[in-house]
This record gives sequence, C-alpha cells and structure tokens, in this order.
Amino acid sequence: MSASVASAPSSVSTDSPVGRMAVRNPSDGTLVGELDAAGLEEVRAAVRAARAACPGWAATDPAVRGQALRAAAAAVAAHAGELADLNNRETGKPVEEALGGVAAGVATLEQYAELGPVHRGLSLRGSVLAADYTVTEPRGVAVLLTPWNDPVAVAAGLIGAALVTGNAVIHKPSERSPHTGALLGDLLSPFFPPGVLATLTGGAETGSLLSMETGVDVLAHVGSSSSGARIARAGALTGAHVIRENGGNDPLLIDAGVDPEWAAGQAALGAFSNSGQICTAVERIYVHRDVADAFCEALVGEARRRNRDAVQAPLVDERLRTAVHAQVTEAVRDGAVLAEGGVVPPGPGAHYPATVLLNCTQQMAVFTEETFGPVAPVQVVDSFDEGLALAAGDRFGLAATVLTPLIDSAHRAVAALPVGTVKINTVFGGAPGGSAQPRGESGSGFGYGPELLDEFSLVKVVHVGIPQMPGQK
Repeated sequence: MSASVASAPSSVSTDSPVGRMAVRNPSDGTLVGELDAAGLEEVRAAVRAARAACPGWAATDPAVRGQALRAAAAAVAAHAGELADLNNRETGKPVEEALGGVAAGVATLEQYAELGPVHRGLSLRGSVLAADYTVTEPRGVAVLLTPWNDPVAVAAGLIGAALVTGNAVIHKPSERSPHTGALLGDLLSPFFPPGVLATLTGGAETGSLLSMETGVDVLAHVGSSSSGARIARAGALTGAHVIRENGGNDPLLIDAGVDPEWAAGQAALGAFSNSGQICTAVERIYVHRDVADAFCEALVGEARRRNRDAVQAPLVDERLRTAVHAQVTEAVRDGAVLAEGGVVPPGPGAHYPATVLLNCTQQMAVFTEETFGPVAPVQVVDSFDEGLALAAGDRFGLAATVLTPLIDSAHRAVAALPVGTVKINTVFGGAPGGSAQPRGESGSGFGYGPELLDEFSLVKVVHVGIPQMPGQK
C-alpha cells in the first residue's frame, strides 16, 4: 500500500521531539490537529522498554496472549465510530468505508487471537530412539511502519500477528493519519503488559530513526517502494528481519469475448475505489482490440457518472494530488487522449476527478509508475498474448487481474505473471487467510494471513537422544 512512511534524513537530529505535525482535512483544508513527532530520545526509550518487556511476554502462554488480543479487539470494535471519524477527517476516506476498515481490523485481530495459540512446530523423522521436533519463538522487538490509506485494518494485521507470537511492538502510524494511529494504540495498549505495545507518532525522520535503531529484531513496512528499499537497507545493516508490502503497478488484462460493460465496471471499481488509493488498485489496463471500443465508451461513462454524482472522495492531501495530476498532464503531452476528468477542481481540499486516459503507451509514467490516484490509463492490444507480455514486463510485482472467458487464458496468465496475487474475473475479493508474497519492487515476505505468524517467529530444531547411564554399553 503506497504511502510514504520512512525515508533517510540527511542528518539525524537528537532533539526530542523532532517537531510538530499538523494534519489537515483533505476535504476542506481545515486543521484536524497537531501531534509531536518522536525524536531519537523517544525512539531509544521505546526500544529499551520493549526489550525489557520481551522475556516476560514471550514466556506468557500463547492462549493468554490470544485472550488479551481478543479483549483488545473488542475495545476497538466499541470505538469504531471514533476511529472512522478520525480516519475520515485525516484522509478523506468516507465514514462508511472507514467503518469497513475498522471492522476488517477487528476481524483480523480476532483471527490472530485464534491462530496464535495453535501456531505450532513440526515433528521430524529421525532415529527411532530419539525425538526430533521444532519449536517457534518470538523474534523480539518488532517495529511496524504502517500507511494511511487503510490505517486501522493494516495496522491491526501486523500488530495482531506480532503480539500473539510473543513479540514486543513499537508501532509508527503514517504521518498522514497519526491521530487515528494514536487512538488505535490507546485502545489496544491497556490489554498488554507495560512496554509490550507502544505507539510513536512522527514522519519520515522518526521512521528512519526506528529503522536504524539497534535492538530492533523485525522491521515490518507497508508503504511506498522507495521507503521500503531504504528500510531493507537499514535492516541489512542492523540485522533486523524485514517484511515489506510496498507499491504496486497492478495491470488489468481484458480478453476478447468478455462483456465490455461488465469489464468497464470492474475497471472502474479497481481504478476509482478509495480514489485509487489502494495498494492493489488497477494502475494500467490492457484491452483486446475486439472489445476495446465498447469497453472504452463504457469506462468513460463510469467515470463521468462518478464525477457528475460527486462520489469520489478527495485524495489524502494536495501533495499527492500534485503528483497524480503531473502524471496525467505528462501523459496527455505525450499523446494520450484525455477522455474524462484530468482537471484540478477549484476550491479547498485535495479533490481530483475520476480520470480516463486512452491511447496510452508503455513509456508513459502512468504505465511505469504507481499513480495512486483515480486514473484509468488504457492501452489497446491486438491479442491476449500481447497484453499478457506487456502486463508481465514490469519491475513491480504486487497483484494483477485478468478478465477472460477462457480457462486456458486464465491458466497461462497465472503461470506468466510475476506477482504475488492473480485475480481472475474479479478485481477485488478472496478467501479469508489468503497470504501472498510480493515480488520485485513490491516487497518481500508474507504481509498477512497465517504465514505472517511465521514471519514474526524463529524456528528452533530440537533433537532429544537417549543418555548413557553408568554401566551401560
């Protein structure tokens, strides 16, 4: 999920705090509030407290850890309205969608509360007169750097998996949603021993301080690929295990034979939901020439209806809107046809319309970079194989969607696309507990699902032989 969470500062300040963060409502520009950004002193104090809490929390029965997490989930559910309201005011996410994110976060906490106590080792086959098995142990102190575009759901997943496996957690929410993150921390932390769960607010410098601090055993990051790359380099220096779900440039491949209006609805859902601010949003569209005209006409209609009815939420801030509009402007300059949207509206806030770009090429930034806005760029291809090759030729590897009536096309796409998730005939959805490993610049490691418990654990192999007693041969 692309959000700037941490970056390497030119110099590391020892001031405490490093500054104040002001957050403004992207709908109207009004001030939501200000918070202190944690500096080096606060970061080191939190790591010391977490390290001191690690042995006791690791020794706590897994069932007891699960019970604490379940009680914490109930507290989050009881304050869903407050979290959703803060989320709405900080990021512009509609309250109903924000409530859905809180519900997803609660469900994830409850899921890990159940999975944690049954997270088990393996019995191994060795000598008949010996016992061989593995046990799992927590890694230690886990620093979690989470994004703004779904701040409760994403944070809950990482926090839940880390805590239930016995790690101590330091969570830094995005500087674009710090009040939501701080409230989430206030709701969760009373259910755990002192030092086990801390929340630090701050921007890029605070994130860098956390990622470079010795004594941290895990760095888990959901955010932009550029930030993720810096965090991975920091982990290589400190020895921390790094888990990253980073930016994506997810393709949508539309085969001949599909209903073009249905395909346009899927494309609009994937490109415009949450104003395109979703890690697995549709970022580039390849449509077969046989259905291209009808598809493009329907997609423009979908965007036009959204703009006419003013259903698009604003982007998170004017900085992101400027970046999105720059990509659109550059594409039009390089030959793309602006079929709908693409104009910065007057007035306060960070609103941007649903935008459709036709006649795009592989060289345009809207096809090579993650736009992270409500933009649907379209390229027409002459065959499914041409579209598949173009979709696969990308440095990102988060997810991809294929709309096709042919089972062989679906199977070939699954085999050829170098991504963590392939969705056939639907842009969103999936079974609970599904877990994927992003590829390339989209990250590494399992970021959710039961396998996330493994990411926060170390495996120890045990061999128990038979002792020789005095007088035995």
